[in-house]
Amino acid sequence: MPAILTPLDLGQEFTHTWQEGVATVTALWRADVERRRFLIDSTFAIGAGSVGAVRWLTSPPGGHLSGTGARRVGRADIAAIHEVTRSFGELDNRFGSGRVRSSVIKYLDTAVSPLLKDGQYGESTGRRLAAAAAELTRLAGWMAYDMEQHGLAQRYLIQALRLARSADDHTLGGEILAGMAHQAIYMGQHSHALDLARAGQMAARRAGVHTLLASAHVLEAHAHAGLGHARSCGAALHEAERAFDARRPADEPTWLSYFDEAYLSAKFAHCFRDLGEGERVVSQARRSLDMDSRYVRGRMFNLSLLAAGLLQCGELEEACTTAGTAFMLAGELQSARSRSYAADLRRRLEPYRNERAVLALRERTRELTPV
Repeated sequence: MPAILTPLDLGQEFTHTWQEGVATVTALWRADVERRRFLIDSTFAIGAGSVGAVRWLTSPPGGHLSGTGARRVGRADIAAIHEVTRSFGELDNRFGSGRVRSSVIKYLDTAVSPLLKDGQYGESTGRRLAAAAAELTRLAGWMAYDMEQHGLAQRYLIQALRLARSADDHTLGGEILAGMAHQAIYMGQHSHALDLARAGQMAARRAGVHTLLASAHVLEAHAHAGLGHARSCGAALHEAERAFDARRPADEPTWLSYFDEAYLSAKFAHCFRDLGEGERVVSQARRSLDMDSRYVRGRMFNLSLLAAGLLQCGELEEACTTAGTAFMLAGELQSARSRSYAADLRRRLEPYRNERAVLALRERTRELTPV
């Protein structure tokens, strides 16, 4: 798509047809590789997310997916996309999105785009290709979110949702809607997050995947907490627990394995932190640290939650010890969200800036990269 013809809202629309969707998502990847200014400067649009969620829920199945190009698309091509998604996802969790996102975008543009636009495939292969492309596009959107490039992240997530719809993959669609809700909560758009989380619940029920349903319920709870609705938050947390207890991990996609007891505890801790319930924050945050060691960024977030809860309980010395570890991890990550969590923690410590424990913490972390 020539630069002069590229619409400034590229990627914000959930298109109606497979052909339109392919043209839009591949043009988005190309514009991103080129570092087009309108994408870098793009802002988050609640309306675009809402329309995307509605079209996900109301669109008919993806129609006839086929490609008539010269290159035959086979299982190895699709397996390669899945492996790239898995590998880059692990690197993202360990080192932060800033280290790997540009490589993901280049792979989408140079390897996945030709398969979608110029590949030869029938219905069954087309759906598998759409799902694989959706997973990697979702990851690229999540990485943009981690770098706090929110308008760009939203465009990627909407296009990932469109690809998932073409694949008729309700599990993946629900996961993408959950990611959109996650981003909306982070941005303080809690009412919008409620809509997205509830759409995710509908997708999870259609798919019959209880882990995904637990995820959508806990995101609804977090949105209620952000709005100060403690009773509604508690009800949604109860539903999340019920869904989590009913899950069957062996029957679910492997990419959902991150959502374990530690992850659920972290989401509970977020809710209680926003409601100011320090003791419950500490209890859940401690449980959240019993987590897979590969999730370095997640550990930084969970340590920040624990430190915040300890401050709410008046446990300043332990809070400073915990915060010191969180700051050390944040300094090793290329993640804007990690820097924001660290900045929030520093703000929470500011009222105690003259206390000995805080002065010692400042001295211990003086040589760290500013976070």
